[in-house]
Amino acid sequence: MSAEVVFLPTPEDSEQAKGSSRILAQALADYSADDRVRMTIQGSSGTSNELVLPGDIMNLLLNVLTQVSQGNAISLVPIHQEISTQQAAELLSVSRPHLVKLLEQGDIPFRKVGSHRRVRLVDVMSYRKQVDAARSQALDDLAELSQGIGMEF
Repeated sequence: MSAEVVFLPTPEDSEQAKGSSRILAQALADYSADDRVRMTIQGSSGTSNELVLPGDIMNLLLNVLTQVSQGNAISLVPIHQEISTQQAAELLSVSRPHLVKLLEQGDIPFRKVGSHRRVRLVDVMSYRKQVDAARSQALDDLAELSQGIGMEF
């Protein structure tokens, strides 16, 4: 399998995914993310095989089916894959020059390949998580301050 897989659903794929996502969501209601889920897969030839998958994988499958049911394309990328600065900037919703500044400041690790910077996807996602947490905390602090002085939203 290559590093990145992209799936563009047809209208028929979307319809099948709608039914499958409903069935899977109902089945997963009885499981936690820590549970192992046992399921049987039956091929078109009539042969069947049993799978045992972690609950987190089943939740990921449910998310994929939900996106496909809405007609959205799905891209599966290994978390340790290296991406370009442009791709990283798009994931963070910032300009590429701003991302380069973050890299040069040491906020996000990177390596150089010739004159090009490469960033691990896992590092970009970790940085995004940190920024989101800081933003959430700042909003909580702001709400607490505004309530303290009697402001309401």
